Amino acid sequence: MACSILAVIVLGVVLSPWLAPYPPAEQNLAIRLAPPGGAHLLGTDHLGRDTLSRLLDGGQFSLTLAALATVLTALAGTAIGVLSARRRGWLDEFLTRTNDVLLAMPEMVVALFLVAVLGTGYHSLLLALTVTGWTPFARLARSLAMDVSARGFVEAAHVLRCPPSFIVMKHIIPHLAGPLLGQATLRFGHFLINVGALSYLGLGVQPPQSDWGSMLAAAQPYAARAPLTILAPGLVIFAVALCVTLLGQHLSRTSKMTPAQVLTPAAVPVNA
Repeated sequence: MACSILAVIVLGVVLSPWLAPYPPAEQNLAIRLAPPGGAHLLGTDHLGRDTLSRLLDGGQFSLTLAALATVLTALAGTAIGVLSARRRGWLDEFLTRTNDVLLAMPEMVVALFLVAVLGTGYHSLLLALTVTGWTPFARLARSLAMDVSARGFVEAAHVLRCPPSFIVMKHIIPHLAGPLLGQATLRFGHFLINVGALSYLGLGVQPPQSDWGSMLAAAQPYAARAPLTILAPGLVIFAVALCVTLLGQHLSRTSKMTPAQVLTPAAVPVNA
């Protein structure tokens, strides 16, 4: 059920240039705050813009930014975690302490500070989310990499003098992929909410562009007269975050490593 709802929303956002009944920035003050029905299925906002069209168009910014932040933080956190687990020593201590410091700081506060320094916009938001969001991936990757590195097949690869890059890519990363994928889906929902919160504060896209967070902010003064203008983006953010979180929990449960899985290594080249 969650996958179906998520697929419908994502498909609608991807196909928004063809599915949107009106241009998302087209204003018509004669029909401002129109109720749902007729030519406007979800009504119009305070400037007479079609709510459904802006909802579909705004999802492109919100979902794309959350997806990119998830991918970048997953890659950065996994690389840092594996490097920390493999090198140990002072580098492991430095990266672990840095991770602990960032985990102790509220992500939203750090993101607000970075966006305030860098300025509003797409790239500033992406950088702020990436800088503050890699730590859970690094901690999980380090823990899993240390566990896998202690296995016999990794030690055998070292005895056979396999290149470190081969050991990491063929023996360690495959055992991290499942748990990290589950973590990534959970973090996607977290990033989506953060994007909405930052855009609600005016730190996201600027008018006339739209995203779900800025739609919430713009509709708040008119919530009593046109409740659907604020309910629609709020419910979509909630639905996507909930569906992705449920999917992530399912992946986390099904991707736990069993002893048989851990002890099934990739082939070690005997001529290495």
